[in-house]
Amino acid sequence: MSEDTSPQELFEAAGNAMGKAYAPYSKFPVGVALRADDGKVYLGANVENLSFPQGWCAEPTAIGAMIMGGGKKITELAVIAEKLALCTPCGGCRQKISEFASPDTRIYLCDDTGVQKTVTMAELLPYAFETDILG
Repeated sequence: MSEDTSPQELFEAAGNAMGKAYAPYSKFPVGVALRADDGKVYLGANVENLSFPQGWCAEPTAIGAMIMGGGKKITELAVIAEKLALCTPCGGCRQKISEFASPDTRIYLCDDTGVQKTVTMAELLPYAFETDILG
């Protein structure tokens, strides 16, 4: 697949994932599609819980699917939210993504028509905790 079609494929997959979100309380469904170093696309959606802090975002859902599927690194990621164009990952999710991404990993911010902005992980989280510092 060419690099030009990859963002579109991830946008469509993220939209499909968003359709499976469980967001009865916030009514704010979010979908994520990430491509891992194994070439596979992994999906995630937010899953809420009545005990509000117990819910989780779309990004860790996709990361968990990647780990369980055998992927180790995120090479690119698309995020879409039904009610917010160009929704960026929250702060906690930015750090979660950075654990499995490189500074130049592309993050695609989408609206309902497609990818509207591309940023790198370094732009999204310029001062992330870095795992190589820990040894």
